[in-house]
Amino acid sequence: MSKTAEQLIYEVLHLPSQQRAFIAEKLLESLDYDQDFQLSEEWKGEIKRRCKEIDDGLVELIPAEKVLNKAFSQLG
Repeated sequence: MSKTAEQLIYEVLHLPSQQRAFIAEKLLESLDYDQDFQLSEEWKGEIKRRCKEIDDGLVELIPAEKVLNKAFSQLG
């Protein structure tokens, strides 16, 4: 991943939850699918709920690199 992408992700993750949810929705909508794809209202609600949990300090964020390293080490 480029430094620009890493910086962008860092900045986006520090936005308020509603802005992050909006960006997530737009990114998902931008993906090229063979069929028409719409983010369901349930998923929109789930994204907003998870962002709020992060904003409220109710969950601990774990860097993807750490999660992947642990998963790969357990898979052997």
